[in-house]
Amino acid sequence: MELKKYLQYSKFDSGLASVLTAIAQGSILIQKKISRLSLEGLEGSTGTKNIQNEDVKKLDILANDIFLEKFQESKNVAMVGCEELEKPQIFNNSISKFLINMDPLDGSSNIDVGVNIGSIFGIWNENIDHSLNENSLLKPGKEQIASAYVVYGSCTLMVIASEKGVQCFTLDTQSGSYILSKDNINVPEKCKYYSVNYGNFENFSSNLQNSLINLQNIYSLRYIGSLVADFHRNLLEGGVFLYPKDTKNPNGKLRLMYEANPLSFIIKKAGGIGTNGTKNILNINPTTLHERVPLIIGNSDVIENILV
Repeated sequence: MELKKYLQYSKFDSGLASVLTAIAQGSILIQKKISRLSLEGLEGSTGTKNIQNEDVKKLDILANDIFLEKFQESKNVAMVGCEELEKPQIFNNSISKFLINMDPLDGSSNIDVGVNIGSIFGIWNENIDHSLNENSLLKPGKEQIASAYVVYGSCTLMVIASEKGVQCFTLDTQSGSYILSKDNINVPEKCKYYSVNYGNFENFSSNLQNSLINLQNIYSLRYIGSLVADFHRNLLEGGVFLYPKDTKNPNGKLRLMYEANPLSFIIKKAGGIGTNGTKNILNINPTTLHERVPLIIGNSDVIENILV
């Protein structure tokens, strides 16, 4: 079933369906650019830094611009926040209904070497009783009404989580449409993998080091280095992704609003959990748009035994 027909069949709110369609349309354009990365001169950096003081890739900017354009065209998005914008983008549209936090291109360091990358989106209802300002996007993850991510890899996949559960759609490059390929996704009861950057091992707490030693005696290590790609494998196969705090990053490295919150919403709908090590990610009250947070996410029973 095509995405458009699925959204109609499942009786999604028309505004939310419009937003999800905008994500799908934008991701298809980005997939085409990725497939011609070298041919169109889209490799490499712009030579600038984003608000996180990270190198900005050419494709980062392109992806950001594409999604902003599609959200504006949908006429259902009031405001968008992301790591490529210091301040949120506000759309002055009388019928807008939703707030979005996004990572337009996750895994940017992998762009030029052909490794999986992705896009991440958290979707909240607009508070129509208040005028929009920079703090309007600072809502806890538990208030999301939907979230989604796209994986650009051996095939292009779009995963959506909402009150309808978690669904995966595969892009049919011949028709240019997303087709439902997995419905009602749940995290497998049996955990197979754990994903962590062992290059940070010496900077982890002794408790976490001991937890990792226990994990490596039970599960297989799989680590791509693209959050979306690692998360997607673990969602389908069973696993835990860890990017905890360490002595160099005491507040964590990943972003709460446009990485941890959307993926924690998805994993909850699939029967797992996302935590910062002490607190459920979805219960954190954000203080800034670009706030960083530790993230441990995946099979709940395994995470319960991880000490940080």
